[in-house]
Amino acid sequence: MDRKYQQAMGIAIECRRLDKLEEAITRSENVHAILAYCTHVSHSFVYRREYRREVLRLLVKVYQKLPSPDYLSTSQCLMFLDEPEGVANILEKLLRSENKEDALLAFQVAFDLVENEHQAFLLNVRDRLSAPKSLPSEPVQPGSTNPAPAENENSTASEDVQMTDGSSAITTNVHEADPKEVMYAERLMKVKGILSGETSIQLTLQFLYSHNKSDLLILKTIKQSVEMRNSVCHSATIYANAIMHAGTTVDTFLRDNLDWLSRATNWAKFSATAGLGVIHRGHLQQGRSLMAPYLPQGGAGGGGSPYSEGGALYALGLIHANHGEGIKQFLRDSLRNTNVEVIQHGACLGLGLAALGTADEEIYEDIKSVLYTDGAVAGEAAGISIGLLMVGTASEKASEMLAYAHETQHEKIIRGLALGIALTVYGREEEADTLIEQMTRDQDPIIRYGGMYALALAYRGTANNRAIRQLLHFAVSDVSDDVRRTA
Repeated sequence: MDRKYQQAMGIAIECRRLDKLEEAITRSENVHAILAYCTHVSHSFVYRREYRREVLRLLVKVYQKLPSPDYLSTSQCLMFLDEPEGVANILEKLLRSENKEDALLAFQVAFDLVENEHQAFLLNVRDRLSAPKSLPSEPVQPGSTNPAPAENENSTASEDVQMTDGSSAITTNVHEADPKEVMYAERLMKVKGILSGETSIQLTLQFLYSHNKSDLLILKTIKQSVEMRNSVCHSATIYANAIMHAGTTVDTFLRDNLDWLSRATNWAKFSATAGLGVIHRGHLQQGRSLMAPYLPQGGAGGGGSPYSEGGALYALGLIHANHGEGIKQFLRDSLRNTNVEVIQHGACLGLGLAALGTADEEIYEDIKSVLYTDGAVAGEAAGISIGLLMVGTASEKASEMLAYAHETQHEKIIRGLALGIALTVYGREEEADTLIEQMTRDQDPIIRYGGMYALALAYRGTANNRAIRQLLHFAVSDVSDDVRRTA
């Protein structure tokens, strides 16, 4: 034996000999390093998704047999395999350990999982963590026992999980409880806070706010140099401000120029209000109260223009993007309680972002009912929103969407649906080939345009030669300018 285990592993993976791959891993001197190398190879060079999953399953098996298991790497592999049960078991085992180091490791595993921003998976893991034995199943949030009505601004505070409140509530509940269970309960609260994304969002917000170095003079100069009456430049300046201050919660420029801001009309007003969502991205605790002046007021139209109301609902989606547990219900109610297309447009987009990738059936039905009203403005957003809701799920719903795209006469709806269908196959690689084939051979150029996005999203980050060849082919051969440009 030359002990060239990395070469042996490469050949074993190429030949699909998983038994030899396992042998090469177990016989090497530094198993941890060789496993890390194998994980890297499987992500970088194994192009077929199904086979990559087989390799990762083998790695999980090897990791679990090690005398000192590498829980961080095992959890990462289980996440790529979409097996929340396995991750929940690891976290629970670490949290119940009497060793403080194990609890810290559990927190680190949770933070690493949150880095991947896979909301549906994280919620699944969180829900599978068992409650402490001697406690009621949910001994948290004293504020949530009497929720205020939806239109009451004060209800915002009770919608967001305050971690400090939770831990104090637990300690009051467990005077006679087993000390091990008390310890587990406290750790569990912290892990749930991390898995919900709130802990890292809070830290990111503080960091962006304290390290904000944006130069307001640049914005002032831009504002003075563009024409007073040019609405395109007016909107562009508002976008520039939103992007410069994204996630910092600093809206000084807007507050100082309210008169100038009020010149925005129609869709420019929608975008200006939605821009607040970009600035306050991740401000989960006060997102709703910040947007309250612009939100629809119980159907009475108290917020003023439907464009600013629609923009405010979209802004709520941007604030809570991928962490929408606290705001989903409010957005659903807003969507149901209006027949104004612009407000429906904003509510659909906001709901899609808040419920990103969760494939929630009830939300899907709400958005679908808006889509089937066949209004062009609301329908376009509904198509995109279903895509956001089902992102990466390769859902059967894609064929329903494709069928409706063939039925409707509105180009906007077809475009929204084409993008939505493309989002559903995000990261699914060869699993999406049938749908991509169907879209790229369609007679309607807008659906072919969606097919280009589907191809790119399905094979994102893989450097897949076949996908690139297909896109290059369409980029020079399709009869539609739009399709060629998209390819």
